[in-house]
Amino acid sequence: MEVLRREGSYHMYTQNVMINNEVGLHARPATFFIQKANEFKSGIWVEKDERRVNAKSLLGVLSLGIGKGTEITLLADGSDEKDAVDALCELVSGNFGE
Repeated sequence: MEVLRREGSYHMYTQNVMINNEVGLHARPATFFIQKANEFKSGIWVEKDERRVNAKSLLGVLSLGIGKGTEITLLADGSDEKDAVDALCELVSGNFGE
């Protein structure tokens, strides 16, 4: 589900996605995720249970403890926000190539 969400006085592109790979968003998959996020200029965040971290930070992403079966929200703000969120959702939906 894609949404253009109002955050303060501007809009962010957001989308929910389910983590379905066996190990969740840990170690190797998290590295792929961060590498993909860093390909984009936009600010990108991952949100889980009211906590939001920078999607370009390995420690931030790992700190969320995202396991298999967890739904996360991806948020982006910037010139390539839709492309960034769509690419990350595709990576997650493809189980990080596993």
